[in-house]
Amino acid sequence: MSKKVPEKAALTPARRLAAIGAVLALVVAVVAAGIALAGGSEGSGKHRPTASGSPSADPQQKLYDQLASTTSRRAKDDPLALGRADAPVVLMEYADYQCSFCGRFTRESQPRLVKKYVDSGVLRIEFRNFPIFGEPSVRAARASWAAGQQGRFWQFHDELYAKTRKGDALAEDKLVGMAEDAGVKDLDRFREDLKGSASASAVKKDQEEGYGLGVQSTPSFLVGGRPVAGAQPMAEFERAIEQAKAAAEAKK
Repeated sequence: MSKKVPEKAALTPARRLAAIGAVLALVVAVVAAGIALAGGSEGSGKHRPTASGSPSADPQQKLYDQLASTTSRRAKDDPLALGRADAPVVLMEYADYQCSFCGRFTRESQPRLVKKYVDSGVLRIEFRNFPIFGEPSVRAARASWAAGQQGRFWQFHDELYAKTRKGDALAEDKLVGMAEDAGVKDLDRFREDLKGSASASAVKKDQEEGYGLGVQSTPSFLVGGRPVAGAQPMAEFERAIEQAKAAAEAKK
């Protein structure tokens, strides 16, 4: 998980404590957000009161369900998403392209999650641009959105995360070169989209959503509404996905 700290700190006790603190902070923020959403959900059409006489659902599970249904976009044509729009579980990732731990997740865990859960229809992955390391991060985020407008978001995303890139490695001309390598056909349009107001608005929307949930570091995830902080071992993602899947099946 990246929060403007040296990568060497990844395995130190302090790093572990920071990760735990980030998880707790996100859980508290999610609880607060869930309470606010519960109070303002009237008329949304997404949340229904429990039927009279039926057993009360676990409050924490209800919160997870509410956060998942409120923040998951599930748009069929979303270029920043992988998997079926009606998959039972949605994993949302809030990430920065200068974050080495985000790159680790992309290279190590994401392909395994795609093979095991996305390809089988269980999981949908929705990416959120959450640049926190300055202008190069914002530029890369806008570039990824621009690549998505030509159907090459994930190819460009993987190219960006093929290795750790920081600062000048994310200059506009470098991003255009990576877009070409990723199969983006119209590079003039790519430049225009990168610098246009639509990309700025899209990135801002993702950022505001993340900040509203209490996201403070990258990568941060919601898995079926459950917070997962940092590039955790595969087993942690599997556990969260299986729990969310079981909860979704229990509601059928």
